[in-house]
This record gives sequence, C-alpha cells and structure tokens, in this order.
Amino acid sequence: MRHIITRFIPAGNRAKRVMVPFLCGMLMAGIFAMPTLTSAKSNKNEEIYRQLGLFGDIFQRVRESYVDEVDEKALIEAAINGMLTSLDPHSSFLDTENFSNMQVQTKGKFGGLGIEITMENGLIRVVSPIDDTPAAKAGLQPEDYIIAVDGEAVMGMALSEAVDKLRGKVGSDVTVTIQRAQNDPFDVTVTRDTIKIRSVRSEVYDNIGYLRITTFSEQTSPGLKDAVEKIFAEHDDEIKGFVLDLRNNPGGLLNEAIAVSDAFLDAGEIVSTRGRDEKNASRAYAKPGDIARGLPLVVLINSGSASASEIVAGALKDHQRAVLLGTRSFGKGSVQSVIPVSGTGAMRLTTARYYTPSGVSIQATGITPNIEVALARIEELEGGNTREEDLKGALDKTSNDQTASESDDGSAATSPPEKVDQSKIDYQLARALDLIQGVAIFTKDKTTQ
Repeated sequence: MRHIITRFIPAGNRAKRVMVPFLCGMLMAGIFAMPTLTSAKSNKNEEIYRQLGLFGDIFQRVRESYVDEVDEKALIEAAINGMLTSLDPHSSFLDTENFSNMQVQTKGKFGGLGIEITMENGLIRVVSPIDDTPAAKAGLQPEDYIIAVDGEAVMGMALSEAVDKLRGKVGSDVTVTIQRAQNDPFDVTVTRDTIKIRSVRSEVYDNIGYLRITTFSEQTSPGLKDAVEKIFAEHDDEIKGFVLDLRNNPGGLLNEAIAVSDAFLDAGEIVSTRGRDEKNASRAYAKPGDIARGLPLVVLINSGSASASEIVAGALKDHQRAVLLGTRSFGKGSVQSVIPVSGTGAMRLTTARYYTPSGVSIQATGITPNIEVALARIEELEGGNTREEDLKGALDKTSNDQTASESDDGSAATSPPEKVDQSKIDYQLARALDLIQGVAIFTKDKTTQ
C-alpha cells in the first residue's frame, strides 16, 4: 500500500479523494472475505463427510449383498491399500505379516525371490534382482516386466497382492511370465529361498579396489569400512583407486546411504529432504574423514540403481569426489516413511522428496553419469591381429621347441579351473578400471616431474 500512496500523492487532492474509497473498499473486501473463507471450508468438510458416508453405505451393501460372504477385515484393508496405492507406486498398506517381513528385510535376511519390484502401468516392473539370489540366478534383469505369476495375469492386481503371489514356502517353485523389451513373453521358473544378502563384496583388480554394494541395509556401512580396511591392510601403498559398483542396487535405508556417502567425503551437504511443510526439511552433512584416503573413485550406475544408490551417486558427483560411469539411474527421488498404525500393521507413505547437494531432484529423471557406457560383455574374437613376430622368418624372433601350454613329454598341461575374472568380461567395469589406471599414471608422472 505504501507504494500506491506514494504514487498518487503528487496528483493533488483528487488523488487523495480517490485513495480514500480505494482503501475503504480494500477493508470492506477483507471483512466480507472472512465469512466466505469460513463458508468454503465448511462446505469442503461437508463434502468429505458425505464421501465417507458413501464409503460406509457401499461397505454395508457389500457385506449384505455380495454373492459370497466376505472377510470384513480384508475388505477394509483392501480399501485402505487402494487409497494409498492411488497416490504413487511406493505408498501402500502393510498388514502385520508384511510389516514384519519388511523389518526383517532391512536387517539383511528375508525369504522370497530376491527381487526389487514396482508397479507400472498395471504391470510389475523389475527394478533389479539382488546379487546371488534365485531371481538373479534365474536371469531376471532390470526393466523386465512380470506379466503373469503361475499363469495368472497381474494386470489389475495391487502391488501387495502381486508380492503375496511371488512369496511362498522356501523350496517351492513359482513361474513368472516375463516381457523383455519387444521380445515375445517367456516363462521363467524360480525356486523360492531364504535370502541372505551379503551387502558388500570386494575384490582387487590390478591394484584397484573393487567395492560392490548390493543393497543398503544395516550391514552396509560397517561392511564397506571393513572391506576398505582389509584392502589397505593387504595392499597398502599399491592401491591406485577404488571402483564403487552400485549397479542394480535397488536402495534401502536412507541413513545407510548417508553413511556410505560420508565415508568418501570430508565435508559438505550429502542430501536434503523436503516435504509439504518446508519447516520439516532436513539436511545431512559429511564429517571429516575419507576411508579411500583421497584416491581416485569411479562409481558404476545403471537403470537398476535406485533410491539410496542415487543419493550416494548424486552426492559424490556433485562434490566431484567421483566420476560416474554407466547409464542413467532409475529416478526414484522420493522418501517413504513407515508409520505403524493400530498396533497391527503400518502404512508406507511418501512424505518427502530428496535433493542432491546441488539442489536437484532426481525424481523421474535419474542421475546422469559423467561418462555414458552401455552394458556390454567382452568376448575374445577368433583370429586376432598379426604382428611382425608372427611372420615366418622374422628377424630377432625367438623360437621355442615347446609352447608354454605343453609339458616336456608333449602332453597338454592341465590346471584346475580358475575363478572367473569379471574385469575381463564386464565392459563397464573394465572401462572404470582403465579410467583409474589412466588417472594413476597421470598423477604419478606429475609427481615425479
């Protein structure tokens, strides 16, 4: 109002006379608006009560008139679950059994197929199979669609109903019908088992530490620190860098994602979560200390890297602590709170979105790698290249009567089968190792100058 008055004063008394009714009009509008707002709120409440009454009428009619007698408790739970699943694919109702299973799962041991799924367009979409589980061994892949379970179509099922059909007694089989890309659907039979998740696995390839995180459970951050300490204890100054593999990692506990990010960062924001009320926004920050001792770090991601994996990848990318290599991540940037209700179950409700340190939400967009490398498999081609030493009669060519693969008596030497070296067949991993080798050479040359 001060701005308007200043504008009108130079015009003289006429301007002042105009301003008086203008101000009065503003005040009267405010007075009359108050009952209008109250009335609107009252009408909205009345509509809500009317809709709740409608629900009660329909529930009663189903109880009395449905062709078969219904389980009233199951009917109410189905209605609640329908309300929650209509919000987004990650909100749902957990009955007592499912709530108990979820609590066990976060501790790193549970029964099932070992697969992270979501509902998309009425079908079950595979986010990722978990390493060393029946689903992974059966060949299920990220972005597969499960269109039927034991011959029953999943179209129209709630996610919780589909999950119940996939679960079963340990040792029993379930047949899932898979739609992969544009290929014809095919059946895969999977034997259910008790899933014991080894959250962190580690290897050393050419003096480069390889750290594979399969999921973010209570075991993750302690397992990661133990793995890094073991690598340094065995190789110490020989280590040139680390590869952190988050491919096909469906996520898990938010606090574990923060702990893993913090393990490689000395300072700065890791992630922020913001809900409907900005007052409840929270931010997590890194504390001093880098378990990798500042060595080069490459993070592998793909379309199966979701949720907590994306928090870690986003934090390390924004702080330029790591180079991200692979393909764009899944894009789940929402936070679910598990809220116990009525002492019998819980509801999983989306309560916030999370943001990377640069303030970007990755919901439905994902994390884009610094270096895009599609999934491929390295295979040795027959023939190979011809070089000078391969030519007959070449100068300075060293000839041996026996090859290294033959024994003195001319018989072929035999040796026990060796463990498969993933760095020789995994194209994305091989490129990550090459990148660290290059950085190590460059850094060493700069140091010696």
